[in-house]
Amino acid sequence: MSEATERDVLGPVVGAFDAHEPPSRELAADCVHCGFCLTTCPTYVLWGEEADSPRGRIHQIQQGLDGEPLTDSMVTHIDRCLGCMACVTACPSGVRYDRLIEATRAQVERRHPRTAWERALRAAIFALFPYPNRLRLLRGPLRAYRASGLQRLVARTGLLQRLGPTMATLESLTPRLSAVPRPPRRVPARGPRRAVVGMLTGCVQSAFFPDVNSATVRVLAAEGCDVLIPARQGCCGALSVHNGRTEEARRFARALIDTFADTGMDYLVVNAAGCGSSLKEYGDLLADDPAYASRAAEFAARVRDLSEVLVELGPAVPRQRLEVTVAYHDACHLGHAQGVRAQPRQLLRAIPGLRLREIADPEICCGSAGIWNVLNPEPAAQLGDRKAGDVLATGAELLVTANPGCLMQVAAALRRRGATIGLAHTAVVLDASIRGLPAAALTGERT
Repeated sequence: MSEATERDVLGPVVGAFDAHEPPSRELAADCVHCGFCLTTCPTYVLWGEEADSPRGRIHQIQQGLDGEPLTDSMVTHIDRCLGCMACVTACPSGVRYDRLIEATRAQVERRHPRTAWERALRAAIFALFPYPNRLRLLRGPLRAYRASGLQRLVARTGLLQRLGPTMATLESLTPRLSAVPRPPRRVPARGPRRAVVGMLTGCVQSAFFPDVNSATVRVLAAEGCDVLIPARQGCCGALSVHNGRTEEARRFARALIDTFADTGMDYLVVNAAGCGSSLKEYGDLLADDPAYASRAAEFAARVRDLSEVLVELGPAVPRQRLEVTVAYHDACHLGHAQGVRAQPRQLLRAIPGLRLREIADPEICCGSAGIWNVLNPEPAAQLGDRKAGDVLATGAELLVTANPGCLMQVAAALRRRGATIGLAHTAVVLDASIRGLPAAALTGERT
């Protein structure tokens, strides 16, 4: 796009931002710089730098709105934000930092020239991660890599670390893979039907954690839900919108709305925290789209995390005993972005024999944050190690959370420590209790 064409389409550049959806001056002005956000911000906790705190980033956004240019320094501090939204929870003034950082990142993505390596890495990520079928193609090679013993050999040689921390991080995050059949397109309720729900199968979830999707379907059916799983679901757009690729996110959103149109669902059930957060904001994402604005708002109103639906419906089938001690980890986009904290704990505490323990500093992100751990492998590892230490301090036998990225991130950190602890999604624990499986079925799959 030529400079003249860009100016016509996006409007004149004033300071750091052009006129196309810049961060809101009014939202930025809501910040009174009180500092309540500081102790909850992962990057401020790591480095203690004001520019790497939420109020510091808001100050830089205000400077950009007042005419300061989009400098390399500003972009660095914006890029360093995990987007965990812990500051939104902590803020007594209700500052919508989530909207500010997303609008700013869209400007950065569109206007800031990145290095050839940065462009190549981001292009590779967004050519792969939002496409479930492409991710599934990796399963065979990854299983062969593990089974052949090559992974252990590579680990002993330290080859990946020499190639670079990004490669080492990608390798360390790869979960153990199991062969699980894809769920059918419709699963009827067991017993009287209480609801009709659509289910998002997700990208990483369907490719690397198919057991979580299978457990989710079984739990919903056992609790009286007809479960609808349309074929050829695409990405929800969460990774895109959280990384400034707004138009790409809108394309994904429109396609997903069309996929679930006319299903007659009461709710759309989501079992991945980052996806659920973005789906609930479709009304905002497509507010200016005349063809989709009302449909997006109606769609978003039906989105529920799995735990929300189960608590709203109430239990229809008894839970069997699970003698296990559990540490529950709040995924940031479930706890901070969606405000869903009580429901998962309520479901876990209702399981006879299960002992629930809290993790210290639950507001601090584990360092996964979508693709942040791939783009920032070294500080992400520091946050992962911190979280792993807090998990182990509980003495729990099993770590439970509701997001695939968190499971991979904490598992990698625990392996670095040589620790052995079971890891499971909330749906898998509920499924085991409903089916009467032993606790060993959960704790047997260890890091």
